[in-house]
Amino acid sequence: MAAETHTQSFWEHLDVLRAAIFRIVAVAVVFGIAAFFFKEELFAVVLAPKDDGFVTYRLLDCMAAWAGSAVEPFSVRLINTGLAQQFIIHMKTALCAGVLCASPYILYQLFRFVSPALYDNERRYVTRMVGGGYAMFSLGVLVSYFLIFPLTFRFLGTYQVSGEVDNLIALDSYISTLVMMCLAMGIIFEIPILSWLFAKLGFISADFMRRYRKHAVVIILVVAAIITPTSDVFTLSLVALPMWVLYEISILIVK
Repeated sequence: MAAETHTQSFWEHLDVLRAAIFRIVAVAVVFGIAAFFFKEELFAVVLAPKDDGFVTYRLLDCMAAWAGSAVEPFSVRLINTGLAQQFIIHMKTALCAGVLCASPYILYQLFRFVSPALYDNERRYVTRMVGGGYAMFSLGVLVSYFLIFPLTFRFLGTYQVSGEVDNLIALDSYISTLVMMCLAMGIIFEIPILSWLFAKLGFISADFMRRYRKHAVVIILVVAAIITPTSDVFTLSLVALPMWVLYEISILIVK
């Protein structure tokens, strides 16, 4: 049975939605303000992948040493070209961090708004889907931050057509690429959840996904080329490979 025993009017629903939106915005703003004032800690996390001592690079160095080879250290300098750009970037980054930190509360408020209209079995399905979707999105963001973006940044940031040309990466380019890749990978990691939902609704089957595997690979390459912030094959491959792995995992989930 549904949780509510009475039917609310349209205006009552609107009032509940308005209150939920107000709470969501208030919490996101509070987290954003906190992130703004913790500038050093915030940008220590955001700018960590540009340093040679980042955990991903240290692991690569250990693997190279174990294989009997050496990885050359790298150094990429970030620059700013706009008068107010650093302050604007500070505010945008703090806002993104605030929304990210407030995301569990945002999902809770959205679920609290729609749950009265759901039956018990529907509520269980929604809880599993939302919880699983949030976990997969977070996993995608972590994979991008610790693997995809560092490898992309190290490759493109140190690539030179000539030793006479130095790389000076704009701060705005660095931040926008990091945010875009994390967001894209978070969405990509929703593939197993969406596959599970479509299978429950009877739209797809494991045989169907296996039959059109080649078509899926082409679509994956096209989507990876669209969402990749850069146009190089290296980054496209780094984005397309997890998508293909997730597609194969989705086949097992659907089966």
